[in-house]
Amino acid sequence: MKKNTPLSKLYITFTMLLLYLPILVVVLFSFNANTGRTASMSFTGFSTYWYKDLLSPVTGFGTQLKSSLEVAFWSVFIAAVLAILGAIGMVRRKMGKSLASKITYKAIGAGEQLAMLPMMIPELIMGISLMALFRLFKLPFGKTTLILSHITFCVPYILVTVKSRLITLDPSLVEAARDLGASPFKAIITVTLPLVAPAILSGSLLAFAMSMDDFVISFFVSGAETTTLPLKIYSSVKVGVTPKVNAMCTVMLGFAFLMVGGGQLVSAYAERRKEIS
Repeated sequence: MKKNTPLSKLYITFTMLLLYLPILVVVLFSFNANTGRTASMSFTGFSTYWYKDLLSPVTGFGTQLKSSLEVAFWSVFIAAVLAILGAIGMVRRKMGKSLASKITYKAIGAGEQLAMLPMMIPELIMGISLMALFRLFKLPFGKTTLILSHITFCVPYILVTVKSRLITLDPSLVEAARDLGASPFKAIITVTLPLVAPAILSGSLLAFAMSMDDFVISFFVSGAETTTLPLKIYSSVKVGVTPKVNAMCTVMLGFAFLMVGGGQLVSAYAERRKEIS
């Protein structure tokens, strides 16, 4: 198929409609003025009624949103620390001539592949595996198990972005800092981290959005006293999709777009700075 032909434009338009039309319908019905039983089936007019008290702890989703934000924050924070340390260790290890260096290099490569597994394993299998693991260690299901579970799939997103940025850095910058008397830890704090900060922020924003949006894994490891926002929405739609659910989904969609878009802007800014320097 040639580019810029009527057929190609029609194909792209059809694909975009297929992808985004359901989302547009959700957004549209979140402003439905109909407050009756058929509010999720017939659109009678424009209103912001369903956004009223949306975040109320009693009548809305305020408590669940707070839980999701807490889980996402701590999951991304801990995952960022682990991913940064792992990425620095992987990049700094170069293949040496000795047998020990080669073995170490291969072990790091295997560790990197293992770190990427949570991105490739189906969420259903991950959720069941984590549930079995927590039961084995007799951990009570709740906020702690949620955070531990979210860390497992947040680490790869940050690790990939940070590692990609570290590979492009000039190693002489860190060597210059060491020659000037900086310790290895100080060189990382004063040289490496500022240079990879855009990559850290970009990966963290993406991981934060993934944590806020997760349902399958959270379903298996959450407790009775801790309910995240996706779990609350799932329980609400069992009796019918109300426009209030559509309103909450619209807010979540906007938040996810902001997180992903912010990450892309940060990455683009980092690339421009790299080209200028």
